[in-house]
Amino acid sequence: MTSFDRQVGLRLLNLHQFVYEKTGGLVGHRLGRIHTLLLRTRGRKSGETRTAALLYLEDRDRFVVVGSKGGSDVPPAWLRNLEADPQVELQVGTRRFPAHARVATDAERRRLWPMVVEHWPDYARYQSQTERVIPVVILKPSP
Repeated sequence: MTSFDRQVGLRLLNLHQFVYEKTGGLVGHRLGRIHTLLLRTRGRKSGETRTAALLYLEDRDRFVVVGSKGGSDVPPAWLRNLEADPQVELQVGTRRFPAHARVATDAERRRLWPMVVEHWPDYARYQSQTERVIPVVILKPSP
């Protein structure tokens, strides 16, 4: 992937997130067979709310996302934020609700990784680009 491709991809992601937020989730939740959610975390340094649009899978009563950052050797900021404060807010379509976030255990990751790769095959390529183990994150809605 070239630098230009990354820049275009980032701009499209930013536009997608902007539309998702501005329409209250009426537009942006579904992109063909792909579903996205908005993950809101508290900045570990700033304390400000940070939002990331992420692909997700449902697993039982939980949502599953991947901390890939496109195969970067550095984890995404949202992952570091939720590790510092696992109480997050999710927006799935028009629904907003609190959730608890945690990185999947090794056993959970072994079960979930093939599912997320089937859902978005680029995750396999991302993993091959980095030496870090790309984490799978489980988001459990709070009661």
